[in-house]
Amino acid sequence: MAPRLSRILGIDPGSTITGFAVIEGGGSPSVCVVDCIRLPSTDFPTRLGIIFERLSAVIAEYRPDEMAIENVFMAKNAASALKLGQARGAAICAGASRGLPVAEYTPTQIKQAIVGRGHADKVQIQHMVCILLGLGQGPLQSDAADAAAVALCHAHHAHTTARIQQSLSRRQQA
Repeated sequence: MAPRLSRILGIDPGSTITGFAVIEGGGSPSVCVVDCIRLPSTDFPTRLGIIFERLSAVIAEYRPDEMAIENVFMAKNAASALKLGQARGAAICAGASRGLPVAEYTPTQIKQAIVGRGHADKVQIQHMVCILLGLGQGPLQSDAADAAAVALCHAHHAHTTARIQQSLSRRQQA
């Protein structure tokens, strides 16, 4: 049996919708799941608990090897930034409590890795995620697409880092 490719859990955190995706990395990444957690209109601590519990269930079901999450960006107001940071924290805790290494990427890094420029819009991200993962042209929820983009960004970075390490090892052996 061939060894399983590295599985990456990508997270696009949010206080009302949290996107998640699990992909198998490699030269041609494949998708295991791309979806989102729609949080009910309830008190904020309950929503954070739901993020933690549902992502813990995703981790248990799909067994990723590592996790990547979008870094906090400047929100329109401080309250929004704090809520986003807390949603990120709940997601990171779900991965960390299962022993997953967690990588963080800025929105600009993610857009650059997926579209080729750091100021792409949501439609461009959705389009490229569908192409890169072979999902067809059907509509993909934007938070789920963003989570898949985070996972793809990490796969690209991991692949590049591995190639650099191989090159350095060869150079040291010579």
